[in-house]
Amino acid sequence: MIEIGVYQDLLINRSSPVGLFLKAVDGEEEVLLPNKYLLEDMEPGKMVRVFVYRDTQDRKVATTEEPLLTLNQFGYLKVAEVNKIGAFLDWGLVEKQLMVPFKNQKNKMQQNKSYLVYLYKDNLSDRLVATSRIDSFLKESPVGVLTRGREVDLIVRGKSDMGVSVIVNQAYKGLIFKNELSRELAFGQEIKGYVKQVREDGKLDISLEPIGVASIEPNADLILKSLRKAEGYLPFTDKSDPDAIRQKFGISKKLFKKAIGSLYKQRLIELKPDGIYLSE
Repeated sequence: MIEIGVYQDLLINRSSPVGLFLKAVDGEEEVLLPNKYLLEDMEPGKMVRVFVYRDTQDRKVATTEEPLLTLNQFGYLKVAEVNKIGAFLDWGLVEKQLMVPFKNQKNKMQQNKSYLVYLYKDNLSDRLVATSRIDSFLKESPVGVLTRGREVDLIVRGKSDMGVSVIVNQAYKGLIFKNELSRELAFGQEIKGYVKQVREDGKLDISLEPIGVASIEPNADLILKSLRKAEGYLPFTDKSDPDAIRQKFGISKKLFKKAIGSLYKQRLIELKPDGIYLSE
């Protein structure tokens, strides 16, 4: 069966004046890959990786274009148009915009503004639609799947008095507490992070820096490389301004102190009142 909303490898079954007809290796259903999407060396009998969606006439159609969002994913998309039936998002396909019905809009969407949405398949129409009412699509983190220290993919969801809320691995709710923020984050930004704690309610505490011992080594290496580049001296100490440390190294003062402590114990640096020196 040919699924919509996902990438799939399909067999080129036959050619026609309008394009190539594709099918699953073990199926009979065909889908058209129009001429404008054809690439070199495409011919019957070969496999091709495509994305499938429904066109304006409700027919399945394949494309070699790459959408910004696929089925059951969250993403930050811009509104291309708003009309009497809803908002339409630019999701990377030239011939097809992604619809957000009015009932799916948490706040009324405006043209040229971007929103965090979730892409799903409507069971009644079998069409791909998006929604900005995303809470019901976020899951509780299953025990044992995400553990402390695990590297994860994040999408910045919003800010609060407690910190920055994020979507973790396209599935779970996470929070980066204010004191864990080593840099400014923008709404919709996609970044890497690390699981600091899995709470009983399934929510996740997230850090932007590696956890435990692992957090010292990369930052220590960064400082060491900066020292070598600066000919063995940097005007920073454990009393330096946190903002100056963040601007220079991109890490918090807490991680900076751990890093220089690690380098000092290994006798790779010398700590003096005016700064850090490479050991001779």
